[in-house]
Amino acid sequence: MDSPTQNTSLQRLQNVEKRIVKVLELTGGVMDELANPTGPRKELINNHCREFMKMIKDIQVTLRDEIKSACEYRTFEKCDYSSRVSNDICCKKLQYVLSQLDAMKQTIDEYQATI
Repeated sequence: MDSPTQNTSLQRLQNVEKRIVKVLELTGGVMDELANPTGPRKELINNHCREFMKMIKDIQVTLRDEIKSACEYRTFEKCDYSSRVSNDICCKKLQYVLSQLDAMKQTIDEYQATI
């Protein structure tokens, strides 16, 4: 897996990229061995396959951790934008209600003046 000195996501993803290249090289080595005219060497293929599976598992774990980390990251976690907008909307609604109440009071006053 990754060494403790790799602390940034970019470094971990670059390491994954290098491991993917190594996995492809292993795959190519197995294909070459299978195409060997004298026949494939079983021990070499077993070693390559074992290393392949270990590297795939490490890649999956690292990518899973990076995806989980990215999902937990909240860019605007401490931002008060949504609460300010909500507050502004409430103020506008309150102003509208007050204007309606003022209009109702004016109508009532006009009605009482005619009586």
